[in-house]
Amino acid sequence: MTPKAATSDPQLSAQIAALPCWSGAVTIEPLAGGMTNRNFLVSDRSGARHVVRVGRDLPEHGVLRFNELAAARAAHAAGISPQVVYAGDGMLVSRFVEGRTLAAGDVRDPGQLARIVELVRACHEQVPLHLRGPALMFWVFQVIRNYAALLDEPGSNRLGVALAPLAARAALLEQALGPVRIVFGHNDLLAANFIDDGARLWLIDWDYAGFNSPLFDLANLASNNAFTSELDERLLGAYFGAAVDAACRRGFAAMKCASLLREALWGCVSLAHSRIDFDYAGYARDYLQRFDHAWQGFERGRGA
Repeated sequence: MTPKAATSDPQLSAQIAALPCWSGAVTIEPLAGGMTNRNFLVSDRSGARHVVRVGRDLPEHGVLRFNELAAARAAHAAGISPQVVYAGDGMLVSRFVEGRTLAAGDVRDPGQLARIVELVRACHEQVPLHLRGPALMFWVFQVIRNYAALLDEPGSNRLGVALAPLAARAALLEQALGPVRIVFGHNDLLAANFIDDGARLWLIDWDYAGFNSPLFDLANLASNNAFTSELDERLLGAYFGAAVDAACRRGFAAMKCASLLREALWGCVSLAHSRIDFDYAGYARDYLQRFDHAWQGFERGRGA
């Protein structure tokens, strides 16, 4: 089948058009915003619309597609993510959700935040009930250690980031966290991974899914979307259902710092490895500045 509209890569267009899940000829439109994958909206003769995510394993980021697929299927079974209709040869095809992608300002809205917390809780508690086969763990401090090792390789640290001081800070954050409870985390709670269809919210993009402390998803949500301290308290209260103690707040603050550092180093590693057209250098610099600010607050709270 020949697509009516092609991507900038005719070979990739032909590969997408040849997938066995379509009914008749297809129309292919690129979707903006992918930082790890290339994404396309595909319509076939039946009028059905699907999203095609094109991407293979990314060992430098710990992204393994078997894990993404298992998490996406489990999340659909839990009722929080669109159905996967095909997966193979570096492509994952899911049903398209007609709705509005959230922005950071939407996530900060108290009314929307309550709905988001319920969705995140469903991810933590319901998705693992449907998960089948082996699954990964996403431990942010191990991710940071691995990123630092990759960036220490010749020619990789293109921004000249001082890795040793950051690694030392990460070690202090890990020590400050203390014991954790384990849930199944999404681990990439950018605003763009939430879709509001007018009746409900959906959670998409399971590249980094894995077992984790619930504090990471909460901290990741807060740090990615520029929460104020008041919103942090609202978030923790909504998730845990009661006022939290000092140890929980301390762990949350440590995870916020770790989340920001992980995003910064993700940008640095992507700059060295990715071929996707995205401003990884600007992304890394932004998150390094945000990490420095959060670290200063963490240090004040530590009495240093």
